[in-house]
Amino acid sequence: MDGRMGASPTPEIFKAYDIRGLYGEQIDGDVAEGIGRAFAHVLAGLAGKPASQLRIGLGRDMRLSAPELSARYREGLLGAGASVIDAGQVGSEMLYFLVGSRELDGGLMCTASHNPKAYTGAKLVREGAIALSGDSGIQDIRRRIEAEGAGAGQDAASEGSERGTLEEVDLFQEFQTAALKFIDPDVVRCAPRPLKVVVDGGNGMAGPVVGPLLESLELELIETYWTPDGNFPDHEPNPLLPENRKLIIERVLETGADLGIAWDGDADRCFFIDETGAFVDGDFLTALLAESLLRKSPGEAILYDVRASRAVPDTVTAAGGTPFINRVGHAFFKTRMRKEGSLFGGEVSGHYYFRDFYCADSGTIPALMVLELLCSEGKSMSQLLAPYHERYFISGEVNSEVSDPLAKIEEIAERYADAEQKRLDGISIDYEDWHFNVRPSNTEPLLRLCLESLRSPQDMARRRDEVLALIRS
Repeated sequence: MDGRMGASPTPEIFKAYDIRGLYGEQIDGDVAEGIGRAFAHVLAGLAGKPASQLRIGLGRDMRLSAPELSARYREGLLGAGASVIDAGQVGSEMLYFLVGSRELDGGLMCTASHNPKAYTGAKLVREGAIALSGDSGIQDIRRRIEAEGAGAGQDAASEGSERGTLEEVDLFQEFQTAALKFIDPDVVRCAPRPLKVVVDGGNGMAGPVVGPLLESLELELIETYWTPDGNFPDHEPNPLLPENRKLIIERVLETGADLGIAWDGDADRCFFIDETGAFVDGDFLTALLAESLLRKSPGEAILYDVRASRAVPDTVTAAGGTPFINRVGHAFFKTRMRKEGSLFGGEVSGHYYFRDFYCADSGTIPALMVLELLCSEGKSMSQLLAPYHERYFISGEVNSEVSDPLAKIEEIAERYADAEQKRLDGISIDYEDWHFNVRPSNTEPLLRLCLESLRSPQDMARRRDEVLALIRS
């Protein structure tokens, strides 16, 4: 990669939902500054006003490259004439909160989320904390940078505008106060005994973001990897990988804890381990959270993704809500939630969205809600989940490398022509007592299968293997 300012970065860093790449090799300071400048001008086009009138939030995570790259993103934004409100080192949900609560025109979070140490990137949102995506905004940034690198696109706004202004803010107290409003803290504090909870921050942002709230609830906390450290000395900050859950499961079992909670690197997703050491599937947690929210606000719309168990729409309907199925991806969820006025949305991958949190995803609010639910119901996590485990038998996501994903999807459609079929995201095949979704990866030659049987674990395994044989043939 040519490191000169104005050189075009590799197109591969512009993903479906964010910008992500290897630090130094694909994204360096010059690339970051170019992204910041281009982002300001793309936002200006979306907002219908000059970049000099924009107010843009900025945050960074704990990665070793984040201070340098955040400063260069900021330089690009300021150089384009935008005013920057810099929150410093925060979790991604805090950047969304900054944009939503201050009615900013957009925001940029310097993070590579759950990726390994070598990666960096940026999550980008417009007004209302609505995420940019490959379909809307991210590829426009790429094209803008390429045009400027070729000597085009240097309009009066980019060349003649005055430098923007900078404001630095401390969001922690304001954010934590807002998050705590989603529960009744006394329900947790006044439980017959303090809940014993193992927390794993993955050396990411969860410690400073969520830690003070958990301490205020008078829990018995067992902290692991709780201090932000971009070296990730213990494990990668991705709790979806079983190897990264090994220690928290062991700690839950050896301490007799009521619950384990693990966060990803930028702390906008959380994952749960029940008291038996079992991982809590994201679709079952979506159902639990939706039911809890609908008790307080009945009759609302709830979003869930195409991969989810039927436990979600069944639970939502039984609780008096209206379920809506949606494409995978935070950009699609946030936009649809605003369109439908949805109270809540949940993805299998651990993204949970709340209307009263600017339709953004949060890793703090679900943790607080689950703690409140355990105390209010007087049940263990495994007891709360038992009705789902007894009725819904899910495969989890199974990936297969294929040479032509789209052609394989057509084979699946032909093989299961007698089923109800939907093409909302990949292909969904629905029978009365089993169903599955197969969708292509946005970045790799992979097909991702999620399958469910309503009969038995054995039937699920048989159906799963049948579909995998077709995919891999």
